[in-house]
Amino acid sequence: MNLPELPRNSSRTEMRKALIRLRMEMHRQEIRHESSQLLQPLQRVRGMTQNLQDGFGIKHAPLWGVAAVTLLGFLTGKGAKSGGVGSLTKLVQLGTTLGPLIKLVMQGSSRKR
Repeated sequence: MNLPELPRNSSRTEMRKALIRLRMEMHRQEIRHESSQLLQPLQRVRGMTQNLQDGFGIKHAPLWGVAAVTLLGFLTGKGAKSGGVGSLTKLVQLGTTLGPLIKLVMQGSSRKR
């Protein structure tokens, strides 16, 4: 914070103006401090997600999340029919659903090399 310089023979109005400038600067500093405190949790979460993706080397992390949920749905879910779906049919459905995802991942890994 830069303090305003006052001449030796400053008048009362000059002192009043300097006091107002100091108050305005103090309010600016308070607002800056409060806004940084309010934004700190958001910045922390952004940093955590960035570090998570960088640390594991996961390029398409949301895509992998969708794939995991789909896989769990196929493996643990019950079929639409009353008797359930056979294990071979389940694997075929899983392969057809995850085929494009696997293709995308394979293309991404071949581009890295």
